Amino acid sequence: MELTGSQIWLYGVVASTVAGLATSIGAIPVLFFKKLLTEKQLDMLLGFAAGVMLAATMFSLIMPAIDSGGIWVAVIGIIAGALVIELFDSFSPHEHFIKGPEGRNVSKEMVKKVWLFVTAIALHNFPEGMAVGVSFGSGMLKNGLIVAIAIGIQNIPEGTATAVSFLKAGYTKKQAFFWSFLTGVIEPIGGLLGASFVVLMKPALPFFLSFAGGAMLYVISDEIIPETHSHGNERVATFSLIAGFIIMMILDTALG
Repeated sequence: MELTGSQIWLYGVVASTVAGLATSIGAIPVLFFKKLLTEKQLDMLLGFAAGVMLAATMFSLIMPAIDSGGIWVAVIGIIAGALVIELFDSFSPHEHFIKGPEGRNVSKEMVKKVWLFVTAIALHNFPEGMAVGVSFGSGMLKNGLIVAIAIGIQNIPEGTATAVSFLKAGYTKKQAFFWSFLTGVIEPIGGLLGASFVVLMKPALPFFLSFAGGAMLYVISDEIIPETHSHGNERVATFSLIAGFIIMMILDTALG
């Protein structure tokens, strides 16, 4: 099924919304279970999510960009995507649960700490939504669905890890679920922006595909992998990443 311009917008927004809501699915267990996941289990979940993202980035964004635009367009797009997220990461005040504060210094009295956490996760989720929107730009429904499914799959364990982190930071179960849900809301915004880019500038699709790929690579390397390697669980996190990569590679091949 080949999509028209308005359909690309529609599918890009709807698919990124569904993928973002998967974060809430992952956060649901914190409302009902008293026992929190161990650090090792969280690192396994996030490692798996990173593997899924990595496979989707490679097979559904970067490789199609190379096929349609050539290697140098893909190289430029990847670098541009990574640099843009680096700029946001450097100048937007935010705070990670493990790494602590980043970006410009802002008084804690001026900005509630919860918003610093939410901003950090939003910086992570925005490129994911953009990747979903851009992936529908080829006009092929299956290409966009593969990326949306990948993002949705990895958002479930990510939602669990996010909610548990909020609990450990002292928030109630309801607050942990609410803030985890809110972090997924940013993805439809990214989806709308990504779809708009490719609809309005169709010839630049290879660049935007690789741009989204570069942004995703940055998030995987700068955010997720360091988090999974910060508790002494590097080996199990690494094999979880490989498992996620393989499963998404098989799924991508089956759907493609």
